[in-house]
Amino acid sequence: MSIYEVLLLNSDFEPLNVCNIRRAMALIMLGKADVIQHHDRCLRTGSAELQAPSIVKMRYHVRRPLPQLRLSRHSVLARDHFTCQYCGVRGKDLTIDHVIPRWMGGPQTWDNLVACCRKCNLKKGDKTPQQAKMKLKKPPRRPHFIPYISLPSYLKAQQHEDWQFFLPVFEAFAVPEGHS
Repeated sequence: MSIYEVLLLNSDFEPLNVCNIRRAMALIMLGKADVIQHHDRCLRTGSAELQAPSIVKMRYHVRRPLPQLRLSRHSVLARDHFTCQYCGVRGKDLTIDHVIPRWMGGPQTWDNLVACCRKCNLKKGDKTPQQAKMKLKKPPRRPHFIPYISLPSYLKAQQHEDWQFFLPVFEAFAVPEGHS
């Protein structure tokens, strides 16, 4: 958990973003946001000591169009909890695998892309999982929700205990046991 991250809520308590502490302090000082909850640590300035915010809420409603859930490398990795979908190894050094290879007509879609470690990606090569005698941990699916904050930010925000009350619950993205 970082003291430098702050959950930014809309006036109706809908999560808008995870911002840095500098941005949050600017919103507070400009009178655009109020602190809902503080960190247990303080910030030191040249002339004062301030309690660091953990959650801030905008004083006015920020109108936003419903965001589109973009298919990106980082979103696929976040959907799969940074876990290889073949062997289950967790880490940041993962690649994206086409379940049905592109040369066989496999599309660049949520239902055909999975997180994969380099070892499994080399083993699978340009074959289907059946041809490579490999099995997926779970079938890839397009997420059925669209959060206002990005998927990677939403998953990162779930790790902050004091933020969880303000985050909508999406069962498909619940933090797996032992992966906090």
